Amino acid sequence: MSTQAQANNHTGKSDDWVKLVSSDGYSFLVKRNVAMVSGTLKTMLSADSPFREALANTCTISERAILVEKVCEYMAFKALYENAGPKEEIPLNEFTERIPPEVALELLLAADYLEV
Repeated sequence: MSTQAQANNHTGKSDDWVKLVSSDGYSFLVKRNVAMVSGTLKTMLSADSPFREALANTCTISERAILVEKVCEYMAFKALYENAGPKEEIPLNEFTERIPPEVALELLLAADYLEV
């Protein structure tokens, strides 16, 4: 193994993919750096954590697929605009228009649990 590959192996694996599985069996693949937006997923996937999710790169989330999908969309949105400058306009309407009103409350609870 080259020294560059070894260095990448020990420095957080930011290019990996993580699988999130909903309670109704749907799977979502997200980049590790997007999943790390969530405090809960960050703890589960930490390289030095004792959780099996860290070894398998798979997290089961006890929410319906529609909620996990919207949380994944939000984490990607947040990761994209996290380092935006103060003068850069962030298109909030682009994201908020995609949230169906009938899942808003459940989505709020899921986001709170996942710490996003």
